[in-house]
Amino acid sequence: MAKKITSKTPLFGNKRSHALNATRHAQKPNYQKVKLDNGETIIMTARELRTLKKNSQASNIEVKAE
Repeated sequence: MAKKITSKTPLFGNKRSHALNATRHAQKPNYQKVKLDNGETIIMTARELRTLKKNSQASNIEVKAE
């Protein structure tokens, strides 16, 4: 089972039609499954994965997205 390490939650707002009807809408985070070089699978957002890859290039750690 993959471990979820992020605390990001959906953002909520209203979609507005031309007649100004309000319909609730959620913008969900872009969750990705990632396998680390030690074999552990975690769930993180795409933005966090991008930052992790950027930092891992400096320290030569391999990160693979599934």
